[in-house]
Amino acid sequence: MNTHTMRTQASDATSIKLSFASAQEVHHGLENAVNTLIASAVQDRRCGIRVTRHEPGAYTVALDDTVPFGETHEDVAA
Repeated sequence: MNTHTMRTQASDATSIKLSFASAQEVHHGLENAVNTLIASAVQDRRCGIRVTRHEPGAYTVALDDTVPFGETHEDVAA
């Protein structure tokens, strides 16, 4: 059973918030979100993707113009 939640924050798919009920879901859910945003990043080729862990089970995957195109950076929010 898949229990992660994936919501787009903007209609143009620039940011996706994710919540996971178990650690086993994290990798697959983040991979899907990154793949979704790669399609958006390829359109303008000006930014990369930043994955931010806010707390256990809570992540944001977003296009970020401080990340070079073609790269994905990971952060842990304080």
